[in-house]
Amino acid sequence: MTPIPYTLIRSDRKSIGIQITADGVVVRAPKRLSAAEIDRFVQSKRSWIEAHLSKIPAPQPKFTQTEIEALAQRALTVIPDRVRHFAPIVGVSYGRITIRNQRSRWGSCSGKGNLNFNCLLMLTPSFCLDYVVVHELCHRLEMNHSPKFWAQVERVLPDYQKSREWLKEHEKELIGRL
Repeated sequence: MTPIPYTLIRSDRKSIGIQITADGVVVRAPKRLSAAEIDRFVQSKRSWIEAHLSKIPAPQPKFTQTEIEALAQRALTVIPDRVRHFAPIVGVSYGRITIRNQRSRWGSCSGKGNLNFNCLLMLTPSFCLDYVVVHELCHRLEMNHSPKFWAQVERVLPDYQKSREWLKEHEKELIGRL
């Protein structure tokens, strides 16, 4: 039986801990324990470790530059149409619309009213795209996430929570491919 590979982190702790991450197994152990004792402990937990490792999804391949450019091109036609549709409903004007491939957000709104959107929105359901557009347009009314802001979002999209949940659930899967 081959030993389970792991990353060892020693500290002043009193017990051994095992953590399963997307990068593999991390073992945190007291400084006083010998390598042999740590190995025996890890091997004794083999079935638990293997069961948890099997639940980690395989990493998705990164998007190629060509794929990102194609998403951005599509976004340049689709997103401005949705902004034009929702701006009068929200009751705001806006400045420039920019498409980016951001790793940390779906969209943003500057104080000058310029709107930025992630090209990966082209891979989300249309209700999510509409939510992000409305979200950013509502920042033209409230540049925060106060109850007043959320009331504006809900006024336009009463079921916006469904979109927020979908984006949270799939964010790592999509943005992780950049």
